[in-house]
This record gives sequence, C-alpha cells and structure tokens, in this order.
Amino acid sequence: MPLVTIDVIKNVFTPDQKEQLIEKVTNAMVEVEGENMRGVTWVRIQEFEGGDWAIGGRRLSASDVHAMAKGEPA
Repeated sequence: MPLVTIDVIKNVFTPDQKEQLIEKVTNAMVEVEGENMRGVTWVRIQEFEGGDWAIGGRRLSASDVHAMAKGEPA
C-alpha cells in the first residue's frame, strides 16, 4: 500500500494541476506495481506556506517558483 507525498509551496499549483499530479503519479505507481494496487495507492499533496521552504538558505515564495517556471531568475 504505497503512499506518495508531494511537497509544494502553497499557491504554486492550481486545483486542476494538483489533480493532474495525483492522476499521473498514481498511474506511474500502478505501471510499476500493477493495476491491482490502484485502489490502495495513496497520493497526497502537502502544501507549505511561502517562506517556509528554502533552497541554499534562500526562502522561496509562490511568486519565486512562478518566475523560475518562466525561466526568470527568482
């Protein structure tokens, strides 16, 4: 009974994007473990407030992540 946790900064992903993440991660797990495990494959998205997440000592916000996704410096 696998549990996959996806950690993200709050307000980075839309509800539709989160649904896509859940669907695609579930499908990836089922591809490896077999279709019979679909019903017991858990995927959860854990959201952290902006500033509660840091890379290299630099705190990140949702706007920083959106800038990185556009190829802009954060």
